[in-house]
Amino acid sequence: MNPFEERAKKQERINASMKDIKYLIAVGSGKGGVGKSTVSANLALSLAKEGYRVGLADADVYGPSLPTLFNIENPEVMATEKDGQELMIPIEKYGIKLMSVGFMVDNNAPLMWRGPMASNALTQMLSETLWGELDFLILDMPPGTGDIQLTLVQTFRPSGCLFVCTPQQLAVADVRRAINMFDNENIKVPVLGLVENMSYFTPKDMPEKKYYIFGKDGGKNLARELNTDFLGEIPISEEVSSGNDNGNPVAMIFDSPEAKAFMQLADNIIEKTKNI
Repeated sequence: MNPFEERAKKQERINASMKDIKYLIAVGSGKGGVGKSTVSANLALSLAKEGYRVGLADADVYGPSLPTLFNIENPEVMATEKDGQELMIPIEKYGIKLMSVGFMVDNNAPLMWRGPMASNALTQMLSETLWGELDFLILDMPPGTGDIQLTLVQTFRPSGCLFVCTPQQLAVADVRRAINMFDNENIKVPVLGLVENMSYFTPKDMPEKKYYIFGKDGGKNLARELNTDFLGEIPISEEVSSGNDNGNPVAMIFDSPEAKAFMQLADNIIEKTKNI
C-alpha cells in the first residue's frame, strides 16, 4: 500500500470513529490563560443539563485541565474491542463522557513531545475512544495556531468553532489571529462566534454592580469587527475559581449567575448549530 492509500485508509477510520457524533464543536483561543477549558467544561455540562448526549475531549496536550476540572486524578482507563479494534472507554461524570491525555500520563511529568508526536497522540486519543452516539462532542483545543491545531481541524473537520477571549486588547489581538486561521480558505470551519470570559465582577452584597476589571467590550468590539456573533459574557467570580479547583464546575450550581451565563451560551450554541 502506497503512502497515499495509507493516509486515505487512516482518514477513513477516523471518519468512521466520528460517524455517530452529530456536532463536533471546537473551543479555541489565541492564547492561554483566558479560561478556554473552563468554558469548554461548563458548556458541556450546560448542554447535558438541557438533555443532550455530550462528550468532552481535552486536546490541550501540554496543559490538560480536564482531570483537575472534574477531580479525576489517575483514573484507570479501560478498553474494549469493537469491530476488531481496541477502543478506550471514556470516563463518565456528571452525565458527560470525558477523555483527556491527562488521564494517561503522570500529572507531574512534563510532556516533552514535538509537534508531530503531539498531533499523532491527540488524533489517536480522539479516534480510538468509544464515544458512542453523541449530540455534541466539545473539543477543548490547545491555544495558538500551530501544527497541532491545523492537524486536528483538518483531520476531524469540526462542525463549528467557538472562540474564547478576555476583554484585554492583548487577548483580543491573539484571538483575532485564531479566528482568521479557522476562516482561512484552506480550512473553512464555520465560526460560531465569540464568548468573552472574565467580563466583569459583581460583589455578592451588591448584585446590581458590575466592575470591569480587565476592560470593557473587547469581545463585543472584536465580534463586530470580524462580522461574527457575540455569544455572551461570563463573569469572573470566586465560585468559578473554587469550582475549577475542587472538581465541581460552576454550571452544576443551578441558580448561580455564572451557571445562567453558561446556560445562555449553551442555548446560543444550540441555536447556531441548527443552521450548520
